[in-house]
Amino acid sequence: MPDNVLIVRRLGLREYRPLWEAMRGFTDARNDATPDELWLVEHPPVFTLGYNGKTQHLIAPGAIPVIHTDRGGQVTYHGPGQIVAYVLCDLRRRGWGVRQLVTALEQAVIALLNEHGVNADTRRDAPGVYVAGAKIAALGLRVRRGCSYHGLSLNVAMDLAPFSRINPCGYPDMPVTDLRKLGVITDMAELQQSVTTQFAQQLGYKITEVMQADEHLSACA
Repeated sequence: MPDNVLIVRRLGLREYRPLWEAMRGFTDARNDATPDELWLVEHPPVFTLGYNGKTQHLIAPGAIPVIHTDRGGQVTYHGPGQIVAYVLCDLRRRGWGVRQLVTALEQAVIALLNEHGVNADTRRDAPGVYVAGAKIAALGLRVRRGCSYHGLSLNVAMDLAPFSRINPCGYPDMPVTDLRKLGVITDMAELQQSVTTQFAQQLGYKITEVMQADEHLSACA
């Protein structure tokens, strides 16, 4: 399969841990001919803490589960109404560095927001995408065997209250926003398509859409 093919899987609402395990399994099993994939998902409420994350940034998690994961970064929140895009790319095959991938993800989100009349930017000291200083998209990646997994989350129309129970991405009092709060009301599937299109444009992919799960997702189906 050509290097510029991206298989896209829209997975609906999935528990975090089984999907994380599926990403790791996919990354360990892939070979030089395995096409890259983009998994689009929503998660039930969960806090995730990066492998170097500090528990001091968990202020009051309460009944929401906390999962210590192997991505970079500190703590973030995932919940319904948020698009999570997991990026499973062979960086060595395409000659990319991690910084190039991070920049492409950030620029894909910025372009998507611009389509909806929202001006967004990045910060040198904190990866992600911001609108008037409030974080609307978070990034966290892991690279193993030259291949990436984990990815980004974009706040669309969600309960933002759980972000007040953490220091988002390790920054006390960081404001967080979503598209609904900014006055943008749109369909989730439409936004998932926009994320896919913008990411493909940033990195020169041809898109192949696959709606159903297959063998490497059977554990979390």
